[in-house]
Amino acid sequence: MLKRLLKNQKGLTLIELLAVVIILGIVSAIAVPSIGKIIDNSKKDAHVANAVQMINSTKLLIAGGDATLRPSNGSQVYIPLNYLVGASGNLEALKNPDGGTYNSPAADIVSTSAVPTGSYVKVSLAASPATEFTYDVKLVPSSGRGIQTGSPSAGNPIAEASLTRSAVN
Repeated sequence: MLKRLLKNQKGLTLIELLAVVIILGIVSAIAVPSIGKIIDNSKKDAHVANAVQMINSTKLLIAGGDATLRPSNGSQVYIPLNYLVGASGNLEALKNPDGGTYNSPAADIVSTSAVPTGSYVKVSLAASPATEFTYDVKLVPSSGRGIQTGSPSAGNPIAEASLTRSAVN
């Protein structure tokens, strides 16, 4: 009876265990970088969504008849993030997916000539026809990535039509 119990042992050999460990290692080596890329793309999409929110908030304010936000023919108006969040109350504070905050000028003053430092929306009105607004956005983070061309200090805003993952830098 004892012999029968000893012969009836079932389990994995050392080689079988090593094979399983190696297979799990290969699968994890493939999966981890893919998951990291998915997370990074999600953060870039969140930056783009924040920029689109700024533009949509500006559109609502212009459609609502706020005359200070409407540029004259052939000119532009710069609307800082602080104005959209604070003075107009039209937008909740944006959350930076990379951590930190988005920079915005200390004052929430809308300007027609001085380009603000930090995050803003630029609204332009063509000279002819005088009904076509164009929107550009610059979203500058305190640290990490944002939406602008070039460096955060000297970068230019991105056109609404060009807001994609590749605009995040």
